[in-house]
Parts: sequence; C-alpha cells; structure tokens
Amino acid sequence: MAPGPRLRRSRARGVTLLEMLLVIALIAVAGVLAAGVLGGGIDGLRLRSNGKQLASELRLVRTRAMASGVPQQFEIDPRSGRWSSTLGHHGQVPAQLRMAFTGAREVQPRQGTGAIRFFADGASTGGRIELAARQARWRIDVAWITGEVRSGRLEASP
Repeated sequence: MAPGPRLRRSRARGVTLLEMLLVIALIAVAGVLAAGVLGGGIDGLRLRSNGKQLASELRLVRTRAMASGVPQQFEIDPRSGRWSSTLGHHGQVPAQLRMAFTGAREVQPRQGTGAIRFFADGASTGGRIELAARQARWRIDVAWITGEVRSGRLEASP
C-alpha cells in the first residue's frame, strides 16, 4: 500500500483561559486607574465617603428630634476631626482631611468646638461643615429654619 496523503490535524485556534483572565485583569487595572484620576484618587474617595457619612448622621439626628419631640444635638471638633451626637454615635474624620465648622455660638459646648441643635419641629440652629483634601472640597449645609441637610462637592476655584 502506497503511502497516501497525510492527514493533518489542524489545531483549533482560540483563546486560552489564561489569556482571557489576563485581559480581564488589565481592563480592571485600567478602570481603577481611570476612576482614581477622574475622581480625585484616594483623597477624593475619603472626602466623599466622610462627607456623606457626616450628612447622613446629621439627617439621623434631625429625624430623631422630630420623632421623639426632644431636641437633639450634633457636636464637632474641627481641630481633632471628632464628632458625636446625642444618639451615642461618634466618629473621626481622617487626618488627611481638613475640617472647618461655622455655626451658632450660642450652642457651642466649649471653646474650639461647634454644635448643631435640632428641634422637635425639624428646625435647627444651622451650620456648615466643610471638608477639604488638596484642591477638592465637600460642604454640608444645615438650614436653620427647616433643618434641611444638603451636602455635595464644591468645584475647585480657578
């Protein structure tokens, strides 16, 4: 029998699991880097999360005052970055963030600290907390008539 044509086994060309995982990892790294550049990096994340936490705590204190009919207070020490409320909650802003507070002197518990008092009707003594990291700033405003808490990132000034 004469040797016939050789059968060639062709290998199916495709993507291996390792190659697929490598591409997914590269996309994830690029996404993290892009988010860091667009969002201000770690400082931006810190600023945003702490600003939202403070605003949330202020809203909670206001809600408790309205629900219980008993005035509630939120205290803040801008120098140390510590805050606490009459609900027993407390926390501290990371040292990487600068903090400033503006509020009514009449409810100031002691020199160098500030407070915002919420009343049973939802009103408050009002105030402003400002957090800053490098060029980015986050501001939390508490309206004195309504007690409404608003927060958000401030655009960098030119």
